[in-house]
Amino acid sequence: MVRIVLLGSGRGSNAEAILKAQDDGKLGLAQVVGIFCDKPEAPMLKLGPRFDVPAFYLHPGKFKTKLEGEAEAHWIETIQRLQPDFIVLAGFMRVIKPPFIEAFNGRIINLHPSLLPKYPGLHSIQRAIEAGDAETGCTVHWVTPEIDAGEILGQTRVPIEKGEPLEAVEAKVHAAEHELLPATIRRLSDELMLGNLQ
Repeated sequence: MVRIVLLGSGRGSNAEAILKAQDDGKLGLAQVVGIFCDKPEAPMLKLGPRFDVPAFYLHPGKFKTKLEGEAEAHWIETIQRLQPDFIVLAGFMRVIKPPFIEAFNGRIINLHPSLLPKYPGLHSIQRAIEAGDAETGCTVHWVTPEIDAGEILGQTRVPIEKGEPLEAVEAKVHAAEHELLPATIRRLSDELMLGNLQ
């Protein structure tokens, strides 16, 4: 079994897609062993009872956009108890700092709603539309200290029709995310078990 931990901050639609894929036998050797959230009222936490996976709120500390100091150390220690092989950022709205990345041997992946390296950071879909791009998409990548700059593990392209509203493009990107992220987790898990992932 390849042990997966999910981190998120909100609705948890990507976490739900991963858990549904697991229920449908589409995650291969991967198994979600815990869900962690930085907001006590986040709907994502309700996925735990639904899918019989432990789900926890952890206090994020005094900073609004990052984990740092004592809070970061507490997150690391708590997550390490589950001995994860991979940590998946599924809508986790905090910057991950080097101590956290190093604690998990660089085995942290993130999902970003653009075709990286284009439009890292916030409001990526809106920026693609405003630039007049013919397409956008989503990217799964390794997490590094530089935001949205790690090695790309997978991408899905999504067309932008002329005059298409933001909400419609977002819906298409979310649908693509819900396919790409579980598929990438399965591939990485297979590679880990076969000894092909260093």
